[in-house]
Amino acid sequence: MRKWVSLIALAGVTSAVLAGCGSSGGSSEGSPAASSSASGASAAPSGSKSSGKAVELTFWGDWSGEGQKQFQTMVDAFNKSQDQIRVKYVVQQDLITKFLTAATSGGSPDIMLWDRWRTSLYAPKNVLHPVDDFLQKDGLNRDDFYGEALKELSYNGKLYGLPLTVDARALFYNKKLLTDAGVSAPPTNWQELEEAAVKTTKWDGSKLQVAGFSLGDNGLFNMYLQQAGGTMLTDDGKTNFNNDKGKAVLDYWDRLMNQDKVYKIGFEKGLGESTDAFATGKLAMTYTGPWMLTTYKKYGKDLDFGVVPPPAGPNGDKGAIMGGFGLVIPEASKHQQEAWEFIKWWTANKDNALLWAKTSLNIPGFKPAIEDPFFQDDPFWKPFLETLEFAKIRPQHPGYSVMETDALIPNLELFQQNKQSAEDTLKKAQQQGDKLLQDNAEAK
Repeated sequence: MRKWVSLIALAGVTSAVLAGCGSSGGSSEGSPAASSSASGASAAPSGSKSSGKAVELTFWGDWSGEGQKQFQTMVDAFNKSQDQIRVKYVVQQDLITKFLTAATSGGSPDIMLWDRWRTSLYAPKNVLHPVDDFLQKDGLNRDDFYGEALKELSYNGKLYGLPLTVDARALFYNKKLLTDAGVSAPPTNWQELEEAAVKTTKWDGSKLQVAGFSLGDNGLFNMYLQQAGGTMLTDDGKTNFNNDKGKAVLDYWDRLMNQDKVYKIGFEKGLGESTDAFATGKLAMTYTGPWMLTTYKKYGKDLDFGVVPPPAGPNGDKGAIMGGFGLVIPEASKHQQEAWEFIKWWTANKDNALLWAKTSLNIPGFKPAIEDPFFQDDPFWKPFLETLEFAKIRPQHPGYSVMETDALIPNLELFQQNKQSAEDTLKKAQQQGDKLLQDNAEAK
């Protein structure tokens, strides 16, 4: 599921990055020319000799607009760093459908932007090329990457790409609203979150003016379940939320909405499409990701906000969901070695991963890049980096996304609309979900 919003990099950052791309002299930090054999940064195919004609690679992705410009910055930097490989980025809006067609009928790309959760669904179709041999040959250290991201790119013991971005939700809070309500510090657990939400909520009769906390995204049930000490699926691939852990989540939601009345379903949408409830001071606290940092920073002194890791559950359990993208090589690519060189250059080298971070304002999947002052000296990145240390990916079951979308979410909606009890919600979601998991146990 794509959890990305186009970000417009600050002019100063962008110009500095582009200036780094143009460097043709000696290696320097942030320059695409900087390379290290130890980190696998060399762009030329291992052991190959220049034939005088560059190998042309096609890179497919569905990021357009600002995202396309960000990708083009990296492609241009790579192309300038050597003369043996030339990469061309092509936007494909119906990415997966076109990819599956090309995989069997010709015209396959050489590199693809890959929403990592898809791996367990499509790797069994033999349309992706494993990269384990490349990784071993070049001596790349798996510990340099976020382990959960590598796990999400794996299936049946094989790795199918390298992580490009990692992200997780954290708690954004309006400092002024909390301070005015007498809340001295951002919440660290469910109880503190509830207390702060109650104090910051404002009603005018039957009209909600300021919501203390957003409960508008029931797709975050997985995160809350982790915080309650639970898991979405059992080890044998069945639903695992129709129990006291799942009940604890729904009881918490029910208390916040129907007893404390800190939120009203539809409140944010009711403000209008162009109105962001948090940015306009209509919402005191909300869960969102690093993709919103640039947007909220633009409001300057009109929005004094902070970010903290997700508050822990009633027994101190932490929970967060890791998402993000990777770069993969289609099995039908005719230039798999060269495609690997591009992927390795971008995702497995500190300087290039940092260039990507500064260009796109995404957190790269390569941990050494996180050590740079760009991340360490910016307090807004810290809570996300802390959250990523305990964040977990979604279950790697081929039918998981179908179960969540077609069984769990519809029942959660009925619960939030007070049309279904917590017990019935969990029971029906389990029955429907287990059937969908069984029906989709094998990718087709």
